[in-house]
Amino acid sequence: MNEADIPPETPSENPPDLAEIGAQLERTNELLQRMLAEVAKTPSTHAIFVDAGYVYAAAGLLVAGTEDRRSFDLDAEGLIEAFIDKARIIFADSRLLRVYWYDGARRRIHTSEQQSIAELPDVKVRLGNLNANNQQKGVDSLIRTDLESLARHRAISDAALVGGDEDLVSAVEAAQGYGARVHLWGIEAGEGRNQAEPLLWEVDSQRTFDLDFCKPYVTRRPVTTYEHEGEPPPSRDQVRFVGAQIAATWLSERGLAAMMDLLPGHPYLPGPVDQDLLIEAEKLLQRSLRGHALLRRALRDGFWQHLQAQY
Repeated sequence: MNEADIPPETPSENPPDLAEIGAQLERTNELLQRMLAEVAKTPSTHAIFVDAGYVYAAAGLLVAGTEDRRSFDLDAEGLIEAFIDKARIIFADSRLLRVYWYDGARRRIHTSEQQSIAELPDVKVRLGNLNANNQQKGVDSLIRTDLESLARHRAISDAALVGGDEDLVSAVEAAQGYGARVHLWGIEAGEGRNQAEPLLWEVDSQRTFDLDFCKPYVTRRPVTTYEHEGEPPPSRDQVRFVGAQIAATWLSERGLAAMMDLLPGHPYLPGPVDQDLLIEAEKLLQRSLRGHALLRRALRDGFWQHLQAQY
């Protein structure tokens, strides 16, 4: 091939317009600046997630010396307001989305106390179930669902979690996976810890509320005493009969499934059930059974005999 046969190089048909490229870059930069300015103006948002079972147990033990809810009153409205005020200080440049209050109830039906809490502004009550032993079921999964959903939709940037159960670790990890920061709040323990170590390891920060913080919101109920000076105590047969009466009521309220849960533990009753049995018996008898080991045994015998008769 001769040199004359080689076609000359031709310039590109559409040479780049440097001025136009520069203008596009300038417009893109301006758009980014506007977006950043809008983000800067958008306030961050926080929410407070309260495991009520943990609060009752920890605050009751710290202030009243007992975890039994029937032995003290908790000013939930005052405590929630105190949590909100504390969050307002900690998250100074953030606004509150709402407070989530997680508790248990039989058949997930609100108690009168839970209804009054649900009516508070900026508070949402979420209910798990209560089993035959008065243990909460499903509360941890509710917390995880809410935490994960709000973090995924960028509805919150910070979550204050009041609780201590190790099962909450997955909820913390889920929220953090979407960029939210999770701050664990707890109540001072008299001895040791009342929050699981794996939970403490996973959160972004920790804060503990002491006796002075909790004391205004917990009031111990007066102990009911029954005085019958000079009268003999009830007979074992009387007490056994009362135990059977209470078992009949217990069974009608909770059903056969709850009874089947109890039967493998015979002759022992779970602590909460045994405490309920004693309190109800003392009301019916109008006599204290504290310190009467034989009568309390007769009470349990009557309770068990009625249940086993239904099996």
